[in-house]
Amino acid sequence: MRGKGGLVAYLGTNDAREVIKKIEQGDEKAKLIFEAMGYQIAKEIGAMATVLNGEVDAILMTGGIAYSKYLMDYIKSHVEFIAPFVVKPGEDEMEALNLGVLRAISGEDQVKIYEKEVQIK
Repeated sequence: MRGKGGLVAYLGTNDAREVIKKIEQGDEKAKLIFEAMGYQIAKEIGAMATVLNGEVDAILMTGGIAYSKYLMDYIKSHVEFIAPFVVKPGEDEMEALNLGVLRAISGEDQVKIYEKEVQIK
């Protein structure tokens, strides 16, 4: 099951560049699947915004898929009203997390704690 879902299951590849080529060649199925993926991502961003009561500093897209301007533009068109939409392509998440922790430890950045007390009656 692992690695055989998503784009691979529908289009036989997980390479967004190949999907874009198919779309550019008029493959309507590839366009539908790719935009459906973008739609699902946009829905999840909206869902996350609701639990933050709309207090979203920014929407940050990273990873290899962020190199796809087509997909990023599609998602942005659905969510940019929520907060600034920032695209940082590449798989540098671990380095970014590490640098963020170092900034917090050094006091350069203030740590934000996202929690809300819930009272159950």
